[in-house]
Amino acid sequence: QVQLQESGPGLVKPSQTLSLTCTVSGGSITTNNCWSWIRQPPGKGLEWMGAVRFNGNTYYNPSLDSRTSISRDTSKNLFTLQLTSVTPEDTAVYYCARLQAGPDGCTEFDYWGQGTQVTVSS
Repeated sequence: QVQLQESGPGLVKPSQTLSLTCTVSGGSITTNNCWSWIRQPPGKGLEWMGAVRFNGNTYYNPSLDSRTSISRDTSKNLFTLQLTSVTPEDTAVYYCARLQAGPDGCTEFDYWGQGTQVTVSS
């Protein structure tokens, strides 16, 4: 029932900021879930980037937390991703997803979007 849809530019220049939006339908982002961003670089596995929870608290992958910012807009039922100072290594398919929320953070995913390709190139 829950559907998520990524949107944003497919091409970003190095050193700029990658910005994506996840629009959620069929469920409110104020519910007790982890509203998350996940990416898959070419030839690599899925990498969880971070999440925002129902209470607005954020969690980040330590390998990316210095460059990652996730925020939400409850009035529009969406959440966003900003990744600063991008390099070609940030080229990936980016997914937004809903993960279950546990007492100490996010656990297993149950819904995800179709993904959007973002290429970092000059």
